[in-house]
Amino acid sequence: MNKNLIVVLVLVVLVVVSAIQAVQLMGLKEKVSTSTSGISTKTSSAPHVTTTDSSSSSLQNLDSMVGGC
Repeated sequence: MNKNLIVVLVLVVLVVVSAIQAVQLMGLKEKVSTSTSGISTKTSSAPHVTTTDSSSSSLQNLDSMVGGC
């Protein structure tokens, strides 16, 4: 078999597989968009984080904790 023919056949197979995957992805996207239309999302605020002196002192010793120079 000619080497160029093999390369062309491999490229054709890759293009066909990618086209099939694109069609499957569009179908999956449509299923997800239709199934989430009835779901309401709740927004919640993130917990407030306060810094204390102990957390700032641990940051100063960070190099020794992780083996830094």
